[in-house]
Amino acid sequence: MTHIARTPLSRRTFLRAAGATIALPFLDAMRPVFGQTAVAAPRRMISICTNLGVLDRHFYPATAGRDYALTPYLETLKEFREQFTVFSGTSLPEVTGGHNAEATFLTGAPHPGTASFRNSISLDQFAAEQIGHQTRVAALPLVVSKGGNQSLSFTGSGVMLPAERSAAEVFKALFIAGDAAAVERQVENLRTDRSILDAVATRAASLQKQLGSSDRERLDQYFTSVREVERRLVIAEEWERKPKPKVAAAVPQDPEYLPEKLAAMYDLAYLAFTTDSTRLITLLVKLDGFSEHIPGVHTDAHNLSHHVGREDKLIELMNLELAQFQKLADFFTRLQSSHEGDATLLDRTQILYGSNLGNGNNHDNHNLPVLLAGGGFKHGQHLAFDKTNNYPLTNLYVTMLQRLGLDAGKFASSTGTMRGLEMA
Repeated sequence: MTHIARTPLSRRTFLRAAGATIALPFLDAMRPVFGQTAVAAPRRMISICTNLGVLDRHFYPATAGRDYALTPYLETLKEFREQFTVFSGTSLPEVTGGHNAEATFLTGAPHPGTASFRNSISLDQFAAEQIGHQTRVAALPLVVSKGGNQSLSFTGSGVMLPAERSAAEVFKALFIAGDAAAVERQVENLRTDRSILDAVATRAASLQKQLGSSDRERLDQYFTSVREVERRLVIAEEWERKPKPKVAAAVPQDPEYLPEKLAAMYDLAYLAFTTDSTRLITLLVKLDGFSEHIPGVHTDAHNLSHHVGREDKLIELMNLELAQFQKLADFFTRLQSSHEGDATLLDRTQILYGSNLGNGNNHDNHNLPVLLAGGGFKHGQHLAFDKTNNYPLTNLYVTMLQRLGLDAGKFASSTGTMRGLEMA
């Protein structure tokens, strides 16, 4: 039998015809043939934080191990039981401060909200420093909120990277290509930003000799931020000249209500992953102010989180949190239905879902509700740790980084990898 030799397609292969450019998904044809070195399909990660906690009675299984009974929230994910792991008895060591811990859910920096607090690098940005250059967007911070651009993403110097709250604007940035003149204008804008940063950095350096030690330390932090922004602008300029992928989807609306906002962001995350526009996404679900258009919910989410044990509030809060889990299940379904080589997109995407609060009623930052789905792990279990002396959640972060293929032996307050969680 005669074999026809072929050259494997690049992961960056595009289809071009009649002025349209479409980025291909990962195809079998991209795998080398006849014993050549395999091309690894990309691995991805999305980290989701719902900021007011999760009712433990409806989330945590009563028993540890594999044969636990599904709770009401996990029942919404029953189709994926073997593709997620539930964790209990975990928290971020020395992270206190109630709501202030929103800023440290992915950093693990201790004692947020105190006068001496200084944040550190977030999980996604740690990964982006090593693999972010491989995609158009190094990492994509998103937020669902009533207003503001608060983010889970922080640079190595602890500076927050503002989140995008408009699904429509992110869609346009990722998938709507301008004409040649528009591209050149954007490149020039990027260069202008870089020149401004250069000028400011030069001026700041001249001031350094006149400052005391504490001010010099602040200035060093500023320089680190400037260098990071400059690096990102250089990468952005390189990508600006490359064609954007086309998708068979219309520009999304920016809805007003929580369920629709969640659906829009999850749809956006799916498109960003399938086109390999980014491999790292964070999503902060800031519930304050939401209540409308959720069956059985009539009270503001923040008010409900302070339920003081009232059964009527607990029922409303359960309905609000169920709405979130139902949208999460829809996201799982979409990832599961999309194939990439011999795996599904769910197999290749780690989905971290949790909260900075273990108990929203009293602002407790211990016993955080956490779930990890997909990503190629041996799932289908409840890993239960000591609820008095919690296990470091940052150990899970190390495991997640390693699953991305990164050489990460430590992250923040970690003491190792996540005990009991094995790669498939």
